[in-house]
Amino acid sequence: MIPRTVIRRGLRLLALALVVVVALVGLLAAAFRVQFTGAPAGWAKSTGNDALWLGHMWVDGRRTRQDVQNLAVRLRGTGIKDVYVHSGPFAADGRLDPAKYPAARDFLAWVREALPGVRVSAWLGQKVDGTLDLDDAESRANVLDGVRDVVAAGYDGVHYNFEPIGSGDEEFLDLLARTRPLTRLLSTSTPQVEPYPLMRLTARAAISHDKYWSQDYFRRVAERVDQVAVMTYDTGMPSGSLYGGFVARQAELALGLVPERTHLLIGAPAYHDHGVSWSDGAESVADAARAAKLALSEHGPRRNFGLALYVDFAATEEDWREYAAQWLV
Repeated sequence: MIPRTVIRRGLRLLALALVVVVALVGLLAAAFRVQFTGAPAGWAKSTGNDALWLGHMWVDGRRTRQDVQNLAVRLRGTGIKDVYVHSGPFAADGRLDPAKYPAARDFLAWVREALPGVRVSAWLGQKVDGTLDLDDAESRANVLDGVRDVVAAGYDGVHYNFEPIGSGDEEFLDLLARTRPLTRLLSTSTPQVEPYPLMRLTARAAISHDKYWSQDYFRRVAERVDQVAVMTYDTGMPSGSLYGGFVARQAELALGLVPERTHLLIGAPAYHDHGVSWSDGAESVADAARAAKLALSEHGPRRNFGLALYVDFAATEEDWREYAAQWLV
């Protein structure tokens, strides 16, 4: 039988640990809340370098020339310069079947007619935690063959979205380096940057893969691409103010890590099925836009900076109003 003194000592240690955890969570929440205070500078707004993720229906034959004309009406007068149209995914061996994007040439022609100046990148990716193995050299070679095919089909660029890429993954860096000469425009979406020390290790222990990248690894990725889009959504934050502070922190860190020549995009959640009920109410385009403005105001003017809206088929009229009211003016 365990002595009572040992039990009491164990309970005291457990209580102390809980107090420490609660205190740390409170400090973290306070830090995010402070990040979302203040007034952004009047100049901090869209510079016409924003982006939009588009669904697969634009290149599989379900969308028509009229649909593209309607999209053009939506996008004219906004800051959207790049669209990433879903054209994959890669197969488990890294191959990309051209049958995934049979209507791409028509779509590209219609966009160039209706939206001259807007660049179209093939949004390509796959799950890499059990489906595609990017550690395998042959699979990476197959991915590069797929890139060559979409470039030949007329896309302006390639936008990678592999999840989850672990912080420090050297094979992903190799893929970026080998992709760069194949396309005029290379971009990638990224996980969030570790906001504060030890958060990456804590999150990894909880979900068995990296939710955050280290600052150093994020910088190394950004150095190898033309555009980097931080997926600042699905944060799990319970309120708009905490979400806004989290995004402001992400934008602040990224502005200090991404080279000036590289275009930095802050992801804005234009969708409403996060899978966690409180996130649907906490995360918004409006708060992401205000957070980006606050971070930009603190950093100073930067032209290669914008919002990336995710995603066209889920965006509501309210999402578009928030983008216009909170970011364009």
